[in-house]
Amino acid sequence: MATDKVTLSCARIGKPDLGAVDRLARIQLGARRGGHELCLADASYDLMALIDFAGLADVLRVEVKRQAEERKEPRGVEEESELTDPPVL
Repeated sequence: MATDKVTLSCARIGKPDLGAVDRLARIQLGARRGGHELCLADASYDLMALIDFAGLADVLRVEVKRQAEERKEPRGVEEESELTDPPVL
């Protein structure tokens, strides 16, 4: 039996608590009973930490999307070279 992948956005869970983790686990259970695979997207760090604390990290799969690093644009190229010794007076 093929399983359909269902993605649930968790972006609107502002301050996650164990009640939110419980509801997500119940949604996961219902999805599995229906033959679907549930993946959580846009989960905050706090939500992921609570899921791990509850021991449900293997059950509630969270899609982790890496954000691009913010870097400053280089203004010029600096070449590495040895400094010359200053003249001795």
